[in-house]
Amino acid sequence: MKNVAAVLFDMDGTLVDSDAVNEHLWRLWARRFSLDEQEVAAFQVGRPAPLTIRRFLPRISAAEFAALVAEHEDRETHTLDGVTAAKGAHDVLSVLAARGLPWAVVTSAGRPLAEVRLAASGIAPPVLVTLHDVPAGKPDPSGYLQAAASLGVDPARCLVVEDSETGAEAGRAAGMRVATLKGLPGDPPLAHLGELAGLLDL
Repeated sequence: MKNVAAVLFDMDGTLVDSDAVNEHLWRLWARRFSLDEQEVAAFQVGRPAPLTIRRFLPRISAAEFAALVAEHEDRETHTLDGVTAAKGAHDVLSVLAARGLPWAVVTSAGRPLAEVRLAASGIAPPVLVTLHDVPAGKPDPSGYLQAAASLGVDPARCLVVEDSETGAEAGRAAGMRVATLKGLPGDPPLAHLGELAGLLDL
């Protein structure tokens, strides 16, 4: 970890514990359109809402698509019960502050949703890159590259922290080292963010 000059966190499922909320909302959405709940719930992890909606409703009009995206994002923004900081999140942020290491959040969520979920978790990132700030969401690497540029750090010296294959792919495509959660292969794999706090504090 001595070569790490900045840490770039995914938000949902990584820095913020919102997995149960996300799954609940997407299962309700799937039920509404008589879709396979499990398939939708599994697909949406780490992906922007517009991509999930387009994947499962490919034949709707542009106007219907825009309305569904806006509706889902509004529902997400107003469903904060159960949204909290992930285990070890504040520990690792304290270590970063003590070491003077810059950090950012790079998320597939839109800015309004990202801001309310981070606030609900007591987290205020110095740099926040959302779906609204990049030409394409994950697995495209543009979000991570933009965060590195905003922090003034070489991408090769950035550590990405992710909980989804889609996000990990984005980090690697940006030329960054990727630490992972939830049993995904990573460098290193982590059980929770408290482990990363210990590694960075060495």
